[in-house]
Amino acid sequence: MTSTLRATATHSLIALAACLSLLCAPAASATPVSPLPASDYRVRPACPEPLPGHAACLALALTPATAAARAHVRPLGITRNTPMQAPSPAEGAFGLRPVDLADAYFPGEPAEAAGPQTIALVDAYNDPDAEADLNTYSRTFGLPELARCAHGATSDCFEQVNQSGKTANLPFPQTNAEREAELEACNDEGAGESCEKVQEADGWALEMSTDIEISHAICQNCRILLVEASSTEYSDLEQAEDTAASLGASEVSNSWAGPEPGTDSSAFDHPGTVITAASGDDGYLNWTEALEASLFGEAYNVGANYPASSPHVVAVGGTKLTLSSKGSWQSESVWNDDPREGTEDHGAGGSACSRSFEAPAWQRALPDWSSVGCGERRAVADVAADADPYTGVAVYDSMPYSGEEPEGWEPIGGTSVASPIIAAMYALAGGAHGVEDPAQTLYSHLETKLLHPVTTGGNGECDASYASACTGSMSESSSRFAFDCGKGLLICNAAVGCEGHYYDGPAGVGTPDGIDALKPEVHTLKEPRPCEPGTNLEPSNSPEPKNSPGPKEEGPPANKGAGESTGGASVAGARSASAAGGVGTSAAGPTLSALSLTRAAILALNSTQPRASQVGFTFTISASARVHVTLARRVRVRGRGRWRLLADSLTINATAGHNSRRLHGRGTLAPGLYELTLTPLHGTAHSLTFTLG
Repeated sequence: MTSTLRATATHSLIALAACLSLLCAPAASATPVSPLPASDYRVRPACPEPLPGHAACLALALTPATAAARAHVRPLGITRNTPMQAPSPAEGAFGLRPVDLADAYFPGEPAEAAGPQTIALVDAYNDPDAEADLNTYSRTFGLPELARCAHGATSDCFEQVNQSGKTANLPFPQTNAEREAELEACNDEGAGESCEKVQEADGWALEMSTDIEISHAICQNCRILLVEASSTEYSDLEQAEDTAASLGASEVSNSWAGPEPGTDSSAFDHPGTVITAASGDDGYLNWTEALEASLFGEAYNVGANYPASSPHVVAVGGTKLTLSSKGSWQSESVWNDDPREGTEDHGAGGSACSRSFEAPAWQRALPDWSSVGCGERRAVADVAADADPYTGVAVYDSMPYSGEEPEGWEPIGGTSVASPIIAAMYALAGGAHGVEDPAQTLYSHLETKLLHPVTTGGNGECDASYASACTGSMSESSSRFAFDCGKGLLICNAAVGCEGHYYDGPAGVGTPDGIDALKPEVHTLKEPRPCEPGTNLEPSNSPEPKNSPGPKEEGPPANKGAGESTGGASVAGARSASAAGGVGTSAAGPTLSALSLTRAAILALNSTQPRASQVGFTFTISASARVHVTLARRVRVRGRGRWRLLADSLTINATAGHNSRRLHGRGTLAPGLYELTLTPLHGTAHSLTFTLG
């Protein structure tokens, strides 16, 4: 007995010592670790722009652009209390985790449906490793793994079928060997049909992983049904949509979009089935794609995206989500990483007035409908969720991308993330509950605490800096139609969230605050939010960024024709290039201003083959500092415009006051759009753009 007591006492002392050692640990071990600036990343669209009569998936992959980002030891979208020693999806190194999504949108509620629910994901092509990737995701985050569905199963399983509902004869590639054979043909040809086929299939494989993994993260006991269309043509995708409904889907998510057809397809008219559709990733009227297309003389889809514009679906817009240091929901704003505000276009949530479809009666009954700007036309979106790639979700996809090494874990954004979030939350809430058009349920909870308000931002050019050319006109005959957000109109600007102004195009009625927002039988007393004294009841926008050069100049996109022009070289004024996603540099650092090209540089750039070394520039800086200088050229990559850094970067030691320098290198500059960026150490980057040819 004495021996036992001594052993117990010894163990107690050891435990007490361990406890004290933890209590006395240095405070530095609990130092918060925040994400890197958004400027450390680039965004890669998974799918190219769609051809007429086709659709494109909307997944956006956030790819590292610096050594610090490639190390994957800083969190994304969250702040951690302790550092990570190695890349870890479970610790937030690759984006938001299932627990983060739950804390944001349904805190304290189970991630399980009370009864059988089937979430169908409609996509194109085939991913041979979809089931294996889903279970890798589940094991990483401690979710239940899903076995292949047995006949008649209604929950806790995974099923993968073609557009006819068959488990055999899946679309290309049926096996990884078939994909490798097509990739080899692509490598032999160097371009052509084989390359396009593999590229599209690989992009849609990433979309599939995103769709099924996020659906499972939200509803962990739901049946997950992946329905694969044979191609990206509307006819095939619509057949897959009908198949999903016929196989018992209670919710169907569509993370793809294309131009509006003249008439609505019956494939999206399944009364009592929740059908969600992503609103798009190019902003109001797809204006960011218009900006890119104008640089290359290409056409683009100006208007609402389909099927989000169908009156029978729940159109899902995109937000930028901010979580508190404790992981709970803190705020959301309209997602809009405007390419004119920085050096990289990270996308913007879609919205528009439909050209083809009338607004349902329950949408026209909104208290602020007259301020939306759509008249009798359907407005997109109905609701929203996180879509900013910089606050995106962690996704596991083992498929290599068009011959590259497989990434495995990737942070993914876009409204293709928002759509399965909302579809799966409907599943948690028990489905449509007999409501023919389930979007109507969301509108019934306007002005209640069941919805997070989204009251700042806009998803077009005029967000936060209205120029004199921006008007309230929605006329398509306007020379600025695609670029004029419509000052004072809610179709592209956030509502203020008080005294009846609750709905807007980019975020719809807001984002869910618990699953009761998706239940029609829940009746919560309306609690109108009073406006603070001095509130402007025009749409509220984000404040002008610090060190902003002021309102954007009038004129053509990307400053073509603006600023100083001499012959073939058009030079735009310098601007602050704050990091996208709202992460800026320290205001305490040196201030750089008056960035401009030298007269000799302007003359040289008008020659037929100017050299990079002829790009001379001047600037003023408030204190001596090291300044990093880069030159980037606008290029088209897989159907999207992107800035590509050239091998002419250098770091200079600038002295306080006026400085004059030039780039190094003997290479010549081809015609196109260029951006020169100067970034002082611990200071704010400034850029100027110029056009050659």
